Amino acid sequence: MKFKSAIKPYRSAAGGWGSLEATTRFVLDSKQALKNIRNLLRVNKSRGFDCPGCAWGDDSHSTFSFCENGAKAVSWEATRKAAGPDFFAAHTLSALRRQSDYFLEYQGRLTHPLRYDAASDRYLPISWDDAFAVIARHIHAMEHPDRLELYTSGRASNEASFLYQLFGRILGTNNFPDCSNMCHEASGTGLKQSIGVGKGTVRLQDFEQADAIFVFGQNPGTNHPRMLHSLRHAADRGAHIVAFNTLRERGLERFANPQNPLELLTPRSGAISETYLQPNLGGDMAAVRGIVKALLETHRQRLNAGQPGLFDQPFIDAHTDGITAYLAAVDATDWAHIERQSGISEEQLRHVAGIYQRAQRVICTWAMGVTQHKHSVATVREIVNLQLLFGQLGKPGAGLCPVRGHSNVQGNRTMGIDEKPSDALLDRLAAHFGFTPPRRHGHNTVQALEAMLRDEVSVLITLGGNLAAAAPDTERTAEALIRCDLTVHISTKLNRSHLITGRKDALILPTLGRTDRDEQAAGSQFITVEDSFSMVHASEGVGQPLSPEQRSETAIVAGIAHAVLGSERVDWLARAADYNLIRDDIAATLPGFADFNQRITAPGGFWLGNAAAEYRFNTATGKARFGAAALPVSVVPHGDAPAPFTLQTLRSHDQYNTTIYGLDDRYRGVYGQRDVLFMHPDDIAGLGLQDGDRVDIETLWHDGVFRQVSGFRLVGYAIPRGNLAAYYPETNPLVPLSSYGDDTFTPTSKSIPVRITPSAAQADQLRIA
Repeated sequence: MKFKSAIKPYRSAAGGWGSLEATTRFVLDSKQALKNIRNLLRVNKSRGFDCPGCAWGDDSHSTFSFCENGAKAVSWEATRKAAGPDFFAAHTLSALRRQSDYFLEYQGRLTHPLRYDAASDRYLPISWDDAFAVIARHIHAMEHPDRLELYTSGRASNEASFLYQLFGRILGTNNFPDCSNMCHEASGTGLKQSIGVGKGTVRLQDFEQADAIFVFGQNPGTNHPRMLHSLRHAADRGAHIVAFNTLRERGLERFANPQNPLELLTPRSGAISETYLQPNLGGDMAAVRGIVKALLETHRQRLNAGQPGLFDQPFIDAHTDGITAYLAAVDATDWAHIERQSGISEEQLRHVAGIYQRAQRVICTWAMGVTQHKHSVATVREIVNLQLLFGQLGKPGAGLCPVRGHSNVQGNRTMGIDEKPSDALLDRLAAHFGFTPPRRHGHNTVQALEAMLRDEVSVLITLGGNLAAAAPDTERTAEALIRCDLTVHISTKLNRSHLITGRKDALILPTLGRTDRDEQAAGSQFITVEDSFSMVHASEGVGQPLSPEQRSETAIVAGIAHAVLGSERVDWLARAADYNLIRDDIAATLPGFADFNQRITAPGGFWLGNAAAEYRFNTATGKARFGAAALPVSVVPHGDAPAPFTLQTLRSHDQYNTTIYGLDDRYRGVYGQRDVLFMHPDDIAGLGLQDGDRVDIETLWHDGVFRQVSGFRLVGYAIPRGNLAAYYPETNPLVPLSSYGDDTFTPTSKSIPVRITPSAAQADQLRIA
């Protein structure tokens, strides 16, 4: 497939006609236009299905509850294209490995269970019973249950995830690596350390009451576009929105609502951010520290003048501890360090501090621009510190809001997909199901890959996802997967991971998607998911599955568990026939889910609640805890010498996680290509290069491994000097497996130390339109 390449600035607002045109194009390309139009009318609606895209909450005020990227996700899934036995008969794995990620998924839905045949280098059809028998044989041959890794994608439903963790723990392992280990682990860890709950404290309606919204390290225009509606409404009613983002992103600047005819027919659009600051990569902690330092100065001046201080002292005295040590850390941080590390001037930070000071209700929201650094937990805690000083917690229009990625990644953790389960969870599972769960901690994603490299893993089962493309250090990740005896992928579409087979066996098991009707023995089934606001929703597919051989994730997990464990302790197949039985199990074992089957029938679902929002802090002291970490000496981990540049990986606009919908990145002005490197124009000139020149990117790391990607086109962009950006998974080979966040093992994908050199063979100069 050939695409026309160009770099041309995008001058329109986010949303608007561009969004409508892209949505229409993807719906038509699915070859099921009428079906997908009907599907889109049921997205995030009662008696419909939850969007398979992001985890933003459902807005009951909108006529249509989907966005451009949600429409892409629905059309991408509900396609008539099929990658069935004929496709695999015509393509060897050796040939498929030479294809792009876009080509692989564009072939359509997987329709039959498949087993790799090394002699022909092809996947061949296998029956479901035989596939389950292969899995059972390999698992029974393991020396220890911890030789099994059970990976989970954020798309998996609550019901499938609950069965999955139950299967693993009855078998005897807590090895549950999952996609959250690679993205928002710092959010959960930092929030637990500070307020005792690893989830955000706000609800969607709080955005309607906030006086100020501080947005750190996220690009909602691409990654969760429905958030733009909430930000736009807040801005229109006078709320102050302050954005901290290293790149200038159109979705944080201005937005035209594609559901508003006036904004489609006229140039009208609305501003989003009142103030837009561009910190250095990893500089958000320093920026927040600067805001606090400015506010602390004003607070003391007022007290010294006999006036009330700025801080919410009654809240601090009643509900927090550690403030003395924290304020000492603030005093010990000088402005020169703050300015150097953040890349933002003292004057700018004082201006933003004034906005915060004048607001009565403040929401702080963040995403992976904050969480994929070595010091990410400390950064999350610094954001919490700011909110605690002013009691901006547990009241309407105020609180903490980590914006999760995939649509049920938060629900997976709630269901027990956790390599470090609490004793309370294990005790409840033991009492309800009558077994002794393992207590030793299992593997997160990085630890699982390291164990594979040590030949300590026999079987890898992935419930969704694309581990080979999503994980860091691509070549080492591939080597890790190859060292497993058996790899099993439960998937909707072909992806890169399927082409990296276990050394003895490999299976692909085709699953239903969110849009597909799920018929089981007890009748039509629905699943449930949890969004970023702890709302639990029902999701019921509406479309006829493409193949009778496709099975639901829940049924596949139950089939594997039945084949491996039998039904003496748990009747897995009965639960696959009727998901109400699983929800009864959840209600009996997980807090907040009492009367699950009754409560989930309410329109819009139900809220799980948040103890910290009610000032119940599950910490050692029973209070919210200020963190007193010093700013890091350097935000970029490096080897023997500081790196000349710091690189972050990010998504394009035609992408969701590792799924590549197309080769355009409209808002950044990139068309028909992905091997591009965003760089400040002065940095390009400083290297003696020009826009469009091709360069190689090399990681500077201390383990002796050479990591480089080649032939990337330079694109001048509004980004601070010394900072770079490029798409993943193309630049995942640059992220060392051994470079991860403190307390999290999250890869440092937003702070990669690199050097840039001209490519050996310069291609034709890219025409800059």
